Amino acid sequence: MDDYLFSEFQKVTPKAWKSKIQVDLKGADYNETLLWTSNESITVKPFYTKEDRATHSLELPKNSFNICQSIQVHNEKDANKFAVDSLERGANSLEFLVSVQFDYNKLLHGIDLSKITIYFKFNFLNSSFFKKLSIFLGDNNYYYNIDIIGNLTKTGNWYNDLKSDHKELENILKSSKNCLAINTSLYQNAGASITQQLAYTLAHANEYIQHYGEKIISKIHFNFSVGSNYFFEIAKIRAFRLLWQALLKEYNTPLVKAHIFTQPSLRNKTLYDYNVNMLRTTSECMSAILGGADTVSNTSYDHLFHKQNEFGERISRNQLLILQEESGLKNAQHIANGTYYIESLTQQLSQNALSIFKQIEKAGGFLKQLKKGSIQRKISEVANKEQKQFDQQDLVLLGTNKIQNPNDKMNNELEVNPFKYRKEKTLLEPIIEKRLAEKLEQERLQNE
Repeated sequence: MDDYLFSEFQKVTPKAWKSKIQVDLKGADYNETLLWTSNESITVKPFYTKEDRATHSLELPKNSFNICQSIQVHNEKDANKFAVDSLERGANSLEFLVSVQFDYNKLLHGIDLSKITIYFKFNFLNSSFFKKLSIFLGDNNYYYNIDIIGNLTKTGNWYNDLKSDHKELENILKSSKNCLAINTSLYQNAGASITQQLAYTLAHANEYIQHYGEKIISKIHFNFSVGSNYFFEIAKIRAFRLLWQALLKEYNTPLVKAHIFTQPSLRNKTLYDYNVNMLRTTSECMSAILGGADTVSNTSYDHLFHKQNEFGERISRNQLLILQEESGLKNAQHIANGTYYIESLTQQLSQNALSIFKQIEKAGGFLKQLKKGSIQRKISEVANKEQKQFDQQDLVLLGTNKIQNPNDKMNNELEVNPFKYRKEKTLLEPIIEKRLAEKLEQERLQNE
């Protein structure tokens, strides 16, 4: 019956579609009118057909995404209270952000670790402490965010020095599972293009594999930030899974599915008209979900200027709950399969990123290129181009560089500094995170 129904319709080729569009344009040039080129040098067409659909196969998560509550730990008792409350209000995953050693008995008191996924983002390196924590956590599902190369890219320095940092990490790898993070949010928040993010993430991970060997592959996981280019960001997560599969194939190792933790970008967040940040983070979380992220941690609308607070975090957590339960995205990781446009973007992004990755490896690897300043320079080139687009209002952030509310005042709202710069002696030039709106916001604050 279905074949009979569809046989009533004549098949239309891409050439026929283009010819019809050309007629409707009434003399206007098809390429100039309807094609546009992204900052990733991908030309986007006005229509896509099954000829654009890729033949790749992706290993996507089988279960729904985790809703993660990220918690800054200044006091174990307060952080524990916040964690327990978050779990009761819908989170099923926790991320603790810690800068010093802590009492994990107090921090995790009353939390059933067998029922949640738990993450620790450490801003220090201590293998003996991490070993004790791993023993305490046992066989439960936990991930450590430890990334000595990531710390070097962000700060320009090792924690101690190259040799001792690698020795510490080697000891951690022996005693802990899921303990090696590849922090790629830095590249996004510094203004790297999507293609660069993918290539640098793969090269970043490969640097560890080259140093420690294939045995560490199963302990690697990835942290991504997601921007507002909706379809491209969906394709970004999917493209990375393709690239990871391709890299493991080169090592002739069994496929280890990439575990991907995501959060919204800070690059496009704004101080003024801050409620618009909720719209941005909703779109970005949707991209992460549809791209097949394992875990999504949302960012509160007032993250830039308020200390972490119950109201802002509840709103950000509820955004994810609405997407999961009310918007029908609970098991949405496969929805993008077969979509001509997204699959075409996925294929193009992965191919372009693979080309950059090969260039990095041919030139000696990620760490060598980082020490030469090549990675930093190339990110700056793209970031400066994007900044120019923002300054000229070709790239619009509503309420900030367009349709400003002159009555919007922020000086009295600043509980934290939204403009953070490090000034210290470094071994190499660090990759600096910078929001597009910073210069404009500073001018507005001075004029209030």
